Amino acid sequence: MRRSTSGVLITTAVAAAMAAVIVASPVSGQAADAPACAVGYQVDQWSNGFVAQVKVTNNAAPVTGWTLTWTFAGDQRVTSGWSADVTQSGKVVTAKNQAHNGGIATGASVQFGFQATFQGANETPTDFALNGVRCNDTNPPTTTTTTPPTTTTTTPQLPPPGCPSGAFCDGFENQTGTTPAGDWSLNYPNCQGTGTATVDSATARSGTKSIRVNGKAGYCNHVFITTSRGTGGSALYTRFYVRHTTALPEAHVTFLAMKDTADGGKDLRMGGQNRALQWNRESDDATLPEQSPAGVAQSTPLAVNQWTCVEFGITGSELRTWVNGTEVPGLRADGVSTPDVDAQWLRRAGWRPALTNFRLGWESYGNGDDTLWFDDVVLASSRIGCS
Repeated sequence: MRRSTSGVLITTAVAAAMAAVIVASPVSGQAADAPACAVGYQVDQWSNGFVAQVKVTNNAAPVTGWTLTWTFAGDQRVTSGWSADVTQSGKVVTAKNQAHNGGIATGASVQFGFQATFQGANETPTDFALNGVRCNDTNPPTTTTTTPPTTTTTTPQLPPPGCPSGAFCDGFENQTGTTPAGDWSLNYPNCQGTGTATVDSATARSGTKSIRVNGKAGYCNHVFITTSRGTGGSALYTRFYVRHTTALPEAHVTFLAMKDTADGGKDLRMGGQNRALQWNRESDDATLPEQSPAGVAQSTPLAVNQWTCVEFGITGSELRTWVNGTEVPGLRADGVSTPDVDAQWLRRAGWRPALTNFRLGWESYGNGDDTLWFDDVVLASSRIGCS
C-alpha cells in the first residue's frame, strides 16, 4: 500500500476533512449544537487510489452493535477494509462492526479504515449515518448545555503497504494501548515466563507503531501475539517485516508459528537454527532445510538491526519462502526431492497443512535471548511482495 508524497494532489473537500476530527462530549455535557454522532474522515491519497481513516464518535445512548453508511459522490470503489467489515453496493458503502469493537459508549469513539480506488474527483461523503441516524448534524432536536464542542486534529492511521483486496492487513496503527488487542491476543504456550510482547511507539517500519517482543531463552519464556484472521483458506500467503538485535543462534528458536489441525494440532514453525532461517514441523521435528552444512548453506541468516521483508506461501503441499523479494532455495518444499533440503520433510507422505491461526513472537529451546519488532503484516490468498 502506498502513502501520499509531496506530489499528491488532494481535493479541497478532502483537505478540509483531514484538517479536523470532531471529538464530542458525553450527553451529560453535550454541546448545544453537538450531533448525535460525529464522523471524522481522513484521506491519504495518490493517483487513482487512497486510504481513508474513519473515526465515529457516539454522542447518544450507548450502542452494542453499529453500522455506518454513506454514499460516494464519484467513482470511488472500496477494495479492502480493516477494523470493520466494509462492503459497497453501487455508490452506497456499509461498514459494520467486528466482534471486538461493537460497543460504543456515550462519548466514546471507534476507528476503522479502508482502501479504495477512484476516477476523477475524490470528494468527501456528506451523508454519514450511524444505525440510521444522520451524523455531523449540528441541529439535533434537544441539547443540555451551551458548552462549545472540542475540536482536535489527528494523524491518519494507515494499514501496511501492499494490502490487496480481501486480505488481512495490519500495521498495528489502530492499537490504542501497550497490550496487543483487537484482532490480536497474547499467547503463552505451555507456561508464562519473562518473555513479553507489547505495542511499541518508538520503533516502526511504517507509521508509528509495531509489536516489540522481548524474547528470553528457556522453555517457559515463550510469548506470542496470535490472530485467526486471514487463515483457513486453501492457499495462504504471508508478508511481514521483522527487525531484531541478535543474530540467530546455533540452538533452535522460533519467531512464527501456526496451528496445523491436519497434523494433530501441532505447530508449523519458522525460526532459526545453526544461524540460518529454517522451517520446523513440531509433530516430528522435521526441518527445512536439513541441518547439514550443505543444507544450512542453502538457507540465509536473518539480518540484525534492520527491517527484513519475509514472505512465505503455502498452497496444498507446496511451501515457498522469500526474503527481501528473493526466494530462498533451502526453504522450499515442492514434492521434488532436493539433496540436503527436504529429505526429512518428505518422510511424511501427503503433508498438506490446514492452518487455523497465525502467531508472531519467540520460542527458544536452548540459549539465546533476542529483541524483535514486527510490522506491516499481510495474510492473503496470493503472493503480496515487499512493497
